[in-house]
Amino acid sequence: MSPSVRPEIASFRELESLVRHLGEELASFRRRALQAEARLKAIETGGGPASAGLIERVAVLEAENRDLARRVESADGKARHMLARVRFLRQQQDGAQERGADHRGAER
Repeated sequence: MSPSVRPEIASFRELESLVRHLGEELASFRRRALQAEARLKAIETGGGPASAGLIERVAVLEAENRDLARRVESADGKARHMLARVRFLRQQQDGAQERGADHRGAER
């Protein structure tokens, strides 16, 4: 980080990037879930019994879905942590500005 970039701006940019990537990942998960639901519905309405390969594929997809849900939860926690850091930095900056204003006012 260069000295000219304030820490809160850098943290905000990092948070913004994290949220953007999280949104993209969530959109991807949603698309995949909708595709899987459409495939499952097509299988169910086909009237025939599901083959062993399909049952295995469903099990794999369910495991993958659990993993993806865990990753989304982790990313959500990281985003909340970054937001807390940004809020802390803003409070620190506001406090420093207030102390500076008080100090300048006392000198007059």
